Amino acid sequence: MTAPLAVTSWSSVSGFGIGAQAFASGIVSGQPGLVPGQPGPVPGQPGVRGPEDGQRAPASSVPGFDIRQLLGRKNTRSMDRLTGLAVLTVGRLLDGERAAGHEFSGAETGLVLGTTTGSVQSMMDFSRDSFTLAKPYLVDPARFPNAIMNCAAGQCAIWHGLRGPNATIASGQVAGLSVLRYAARLHRFGHARSVLCGAVEELTPQRAWLEDQRQDGSGHPPPGEGCGVFRLESADEAHAGGRPVFAYLLATAFCVYASASGVPAALADCVSSVLGQAGASAGDVWMLASELPDAQRAGLDKVIGGRPRRIGLATATGDTGAASTALALAAVISHAGADPATRDRLALVVSADREGLAGAAAFRVPPHPGGTDHAGH
Repeated sequence: MTAPLAVTSWSSVSGFGIGAQAFASGIVSGQPGLVPGQPGPVPGQPGVRGPEDGQRAPASSVPGFDIRQLLGRKNTRSMDRLTGLAVLTVGRLLDGERAAGHEFSGAETGLVLGTTTGSVQSMMDFSRDSFTLAKPYLVDPARFPNAIMNCAAGQCAIWHGLRGPNATIASGQVAGLSVLRYAARLHRFGHARSVLCGAVEELTPQRAWLEDQRQDGSGHPPPGEGCGVFRLESADEAHAGGRPVFAYLLATAFCVYASASGVPAALADCVSSVLGQAGASAGDVWMLASELPDAQRAGLDKVIGGRPRRIGLATATGDTGAASTALALAAVISHAGADPATRDRLALVVSADREGLAGAAAFRVPPHPGGTDHAGH
C-alpha cells in the first residue's frame, strides 16, 4: 500500500459563513446554516416563483457573499457566483498558510476542482441570450467563459498563481471524493508536489429551478451552496516543513449502479473496498459522514453496523450538490478538532449521485493541536 497523503490545510465557504473557523464553529455547535429566502424566479420560466412573489422557503446561501466586495472590482465584472465561491475559498486557504508561515511554489501546486456541470446560471443565461437577442451572435462574449465547465478551476489558477496541473471533475454528489482520487494520482506520478483539491456548488434561481424539477417527493433537503478546498501533500514533506496534518487519505473507491435499488449494494462494495485498502475493520470506524436517505444506508449498516457516529450537513446547509462530500470532510476534521478523544480514529465519507455513481473515502484523523489551526481564515 502506498503511503497515505496528508491534508495539511483547508478552508470552506458555506451557509455557516466564510472561512474554516466559521464552518467549524457552525457544524460543531449544530447551529443551522439555513436561512429564509429561496432564490428568485428563473427568467423565461413562467410560474416559477421567488421571494418577490411572496414565496419564502429555507435555503442556504453563503452570508455576506458579494464578489466585488470580497475579491475587488478588478477582473470581477463578469465573474459568476460559482467561480467567485471557488476563487474566494482557494484564496482563504492560501492566506491561512501564509499567515502560518507556510509558503508553497505555485509552479509545483496543482488544482483539481469538482462540480456538477459548472455554473448552471451562466450556461442558461448564455443559451437564453442566443435565442432572445436580435441576433444569436450578439451575446456578450465576456460571459462565454463562465459557461464552460472548467472556468472556475482556470480562474482559481490565474488569480492565485497556481501553475501546476489544472483539472475539473464533473461527478455530482461524489465530486468531493472524485477529486481526492484524481489529486492522489497526480501526486503519485510526480505531476505536482502538492495538490489543492475541492468541490463547489452555487445557489442561483436557475439551479434551484432545476433541482425543483428533479424532486421525486421523497423529502430532499432544500438547495444550498458552498465550497470546500484542501491541500494534499506527502506526509513526509508535511512533517519536514512543520505543517499540521488534519487527516490522512487512506483509500477511495467507486462503484456504478443501474437503478436506485442498486445503491445499497454499491455503497456496501465501496465501503468494504476502502476498509480493505486501509487494512481496517468495521469496528475501527469512528465516524460516518454522508447525506444518504435511510433506504440507501441499509447497505452500509450491513458492513459497519450502527456503531459509528453519523453526521450529515443537509439539515444545516441544504443540498450543496457537488460540494457536499468536500464539506463532509471538513465536518470530520472540525469534529475531530473539537474533541481530542476522537483523534487518531478512522472516518468514512460516503455518497451516491443520482446519475449512477457511488463512492467512499477513508481517512485517519491524527492528533493535532486544534480543528482549524493553520487552516484558511
